[in-house]
This record gives sequence, C-alpha cells and structure tokens, in this order.
Amino acid sequence: MSSTQEPSVGRPAGPAPGALLLCRAAPGSVAPVAPLLREPMLLTAAGEGWSVLVPEGTPWRHGGEPVDRVLAGWAAALAVGAPWPALALWWDADRAGFTLASGFRRPVGYVWLANGTPAGEEEAMRTFAAWLGLDPVPDVRALDRLAAPDPASDARARLRGLLAVLTRVGVALPDGLEAGEPADRLCAAARARPGVLEAGGDGGTARRAAVGAGPPGPWTPRADDPGARALALAQLAAGAPLLAWGVRHRSGGWTTAGALLLVHGVLGLVHGFARGKAGAPRSGPSGDHRVPS
Repeated sequence: MSSTQEPSVGRPAGPAPGALLLCRAAPGSVAPVAPLLREPMLLTAAGEGWSVLVPEGTPWRHGGEPVDRVLAGWAAALAVGAPWPALALWWDADRAGFTLASGFRRPVGYVWLANGTPAGEEEAMRTFAAWLGLDPVPDVRALDRLAAPDPASDARARLRGLLAVLTRVGVALPDGLEAGEPADRLCAAARARPGVLEAGGDGGTARRAAVGAGPPGPWTPRADDPGARALALAQLAAGAPLLAWGVRHRSGGWTTAGALLLVHGVLGLVHGFARGKAGAPRSGPSGDHRVPS
C-alpha cells in the first residue's frame, strides 16, 4: 500500500505529511548547495554544527510521489560531494522514518508504522550510529530501544526519541520545528526565526530573509583540492544513470539527485579548468615564453 493512499471511508484522516532535512554543517555551508534541489526551502541553524532545511513546497502532495522517496533523493543529492552527511526525517498518515546519506555510500534508513511498530533492520540503526559518531554504548542502546516494540510509542514519538539521541552530537531543533507537524506549521515556525535563509527553488543562490544581509556566492567545488577533478568525474559517472533511472520511474527525488550530481560534476570540471587557465603563465604578444637573454 502506498504511504500516500487516501484514507478509506470511515477511517479518520491521519496527520498531514511533513519533512525536515538536517545537514551536519553550518547554514553558510549549506546555503549555496540547497538551491540546486530546485525546491523552495527555508534554512536555519539547528544546533552546534547543524542546519535544518524546511521545504516550503510539498512535491509529495502535488506530484503524487511518497514523501519518503522524495526526501531520500534530496538527502542523497545534498550529501554526494559534500564533506557532511544529510539526514532526512519524514512522516505521513501511515508511517514515519529517516534516511541518512553520506558521500557516495548507500543511504541507510529506518521506518516505523503509524502506531510505532518497527519496520526496519536493526543493522541500519548501528550504521546510523557509526556514521554520525554516536557513542557505541549508551547511544546505540537508546537506538536499539527505538527499534524494539513499544505499545506506548507511536511513530512521531519514535522520531522524537531519535532527535533526543541526536542531541548528543549537537542537534537542537528550533522551537516549533517538531517531528509530526504539517508543512505549513513548520514553515511558519522557520520563517519566524531571525536570520532565516530562503533557498530559491529556481537554482539561484540562497538569500537571507533578514534585511541588510547579502546572499552568499554561488557554490563551486574547491579547485585546489587534489581530488576535486576525480570527484567531479565520479559525480558525472554516477549522476547520468541515476538521472535516467529517476526519469524512467518518474521519481522526482532521484531525478533531482541525478541532476544535482551532474551539476556538481560539470561545475567541478569547469571551475578546475578555469582555475588552471588563470594559473597558466602569460605569454607575450608573440606567444613566446622564453626569458630574454
């Protein structure tokens, strides 16, 4: 059954779908990359060394694609080529869960049914803990409890428990940004934050909602990084088939991930080429580089 299926007659409608996208980086590092998702986002700090993106639009509502699939694609797109992981939290009337993406590694995730019944693999929790550097004893035990049956905890309570564990690595969601809230409330809470950034949905640079703050410059990979060219080529190689798969399966999230990989790769190669030309020795009018005797 699709997680976006309309409730049947006589069944009460569940909470509206919603999502939050956490990045283990400061807003200034996330802002230049976020617009490449081509979805309106609000960006603000979410603790020490963390940022949170709040989608203003709801492509899972208007496009018919499940919220978990959209968020998985977004997390993968943001994490590939970035030195920080991206964690997507999502929920709808039937389920809730998370997807953690980091670099080129295969994302890991976990799902709970609406009543809190675990529907994921325990190994995913341990991988989650390892990637985020959580304590292997108390934190993993807390995650294990989230993967165990508990009739008193529904899916939203499970997400809140997950966020409680993440406070150990600095996560602190701003007031009003709570798992389980509908998208309009999340956006209203984020927009009320001082200095919130608006990540344009047209691929432009992010802009600060506060008056008087200028936008950051466009994002490009570091050309002085010895592995930048290899990374750009790897992004191109991974992006093309991923984009084709997303288009073929009409998956907006994975289409975005593939497109973003291609954009990252092209920008990396172009930027590296431009820096290379800028650093080349200049020739005289005749093009002769010889030093006069």
